[in-house]
Amino acid sequence: MPVDCQDDPVTATQQDLVRLDDIRDAAARISGLVVRTPLLPCPWADELWLKPESLQPIGAFKLRGATNALHRLDLDHRRAGVVTHSSGNHGQALAYAGRALGIPVTVVMPDVSTPLKIEATRGYGAEVILVPQASRETVAKQFVTDRGMTLIPPYDHPDIIAGQGTVGLEIFEDLSNVDVVVVPVGGGGLSSGVATAIKALAPHVAVIGVEPAVAADAAESLAAGVVRIWPEQRMLSTIADGLRTPLSELTLAHLSAHLDAIITVAEDEILDAVKVLARRGRLITEPSGAVTTAAVLHHRDELPAGRTVAVVSGGNIDPRLAATLFTD
Repeated sequence: MPVDCQDDPVTATQQDLVRLDDIRDAAARISGLVVRTPLLPCPWADELWLKPESLQPIGAFKLRGATNALHRLDLDHRRAGVVTHSSGNHGQALAYAGRALGIPVTVVMPDVSTPLKIEATRGYGAEVILVPQASRETVAKQFVTDRGMTLIPPYDHPDIIAGQGTVGLEIFEDLSNVDVVVVPVGGGGLSSGVATAIKALAPHVAVIGVEPAVAADAAESLAAGVVRIWPEQRMLSTIADGLRTPLSELTLAHLSAHLDAIITVAEDEILDAVKVLARRGRLITEPSGAVTTAAVLHHRDELPAGRTVAVVSGGNIDPRLAATLFTD
């Protein structure tokens, strides 16, 4: 069942929240470096459009926030370089944007990250440091201390949230009569930005978050009004590796203010959506990017009625998983 979200921010003040003007400024900064992805109508599902961020050069929406954040750095901070911790997509995005802007990038990645994402991040020129999942933030912060680098977190930063919010701007520009926007929720950067943009432009539009049922820490956090941290092994149980991170106080505040509800999807539903998107939508999608389609396919009765946009957040699927899904 969907979990309704609170009406007001929980820990951050109104002054801490990203605004529509911040998102519009971000859109101007990233223009030319980030693809303006289309809305794809789905003849196989009534009143459904897909926003395929899998078509970005690095295969995920993360390029938006990373590019905006790097553009905001002054010359001294650019020269010193940046560091981040990431399961893959944010690291790839920062590496790609850093190469384009001439900024050195170090990415601290969990040693359980998919080889495809590790290799891609290195391929864009970043230094990759592999560590246990629980150590990645600590190690990244040590680089700040030891090397004087700037930390660009995957989601817990207003410049990241503003950059991701450009997805919402584009949705409304292309389908101004949209009724429902469905967005994945991991750490909350994408969902915070999209919900902020949509609610500022059209408060009546329902913005619904989706996360895996086996890693539903965001639903619990929103219900409780405080960030809940689930055990690492529990979060690792989902195939949607991009959605294994907890909310931050900043993203919880945005979602509490702007998200209408959050629903959860089962692991088999996620994998079914990956296959449907490939076979009927002609889109290669990673499990994290398919959760919104899974919600539409398997939980339509939990979603509001009307013209619906599902954000497909990424397409960097592990080839080994793809081989098991697309052979029958």
